[in-house]
Amino acid sequence: MNLRLLVLVATSLLCGCFGPQQLARVDTRTENVGHQRLAVDGGGDAGAVESYALRPGEGYRMPQLNAAPDPVLGDRDPRRDLAPTTVCLQVVVSAEGTVERSVPLADRSDCAAGSAPENRALVEAAQEAVAAWRYVPAAVCHFAPGKVPDDRGDCRDAERVEPVAVSLFYAFTFEIVHGQHTVKTR
Repeated sequence: MNLRLLVLVATSLLCGCFGPQQLARVDTRTENVGHQRLAVDGGGDAGAVESYALRPGEGYRMPQLNAAPDPVLGDRDPRRDLAPTTVCLQVVVSAEGTVERSVPLADRSDCAAGSAPENRALVEAAQEAVAAWRYVPAAVCHFAPGKVPDDRGDCRDAERVEPVAVSLFYAFTFEIVHGQHTVKTR
């Protein structure tokens, strides 16, 4: 399964809700997503989120997911049956394209199952999987004056490409039917 097209990035979660209970195919290169830069220098709270507005000569390239193994529940959850259960993670992707950390989210109603003790194995499986994910990092594209292309997310003609860390949100829906595990990612 090609998760590159299945992963729904921050758009639906940034507006505070999930879409309907279905997988959406999103090409993150063309998705219009609000973004914030993560602070990387030691001035204050490391990893704090600070607002960033693109300047007229800048563009923004979304991160591209290259390697994304699915979560594997395995024997860590002894249940033979589990109705579709969604757990969510905030994933911090470094400027190098590796996953720096992931944090379970439970502040949205669709994500609340992740805080239940009986679903800890689901959260752990999701966190182990995303730890191995690899991206072409997000970047701010710096264009020469008067040379800004129509597609500001295409850094090919940029004078300088500045890789940046980003925070993305993912939902994982686990289901166990007669001992068979499945997981869907969005």
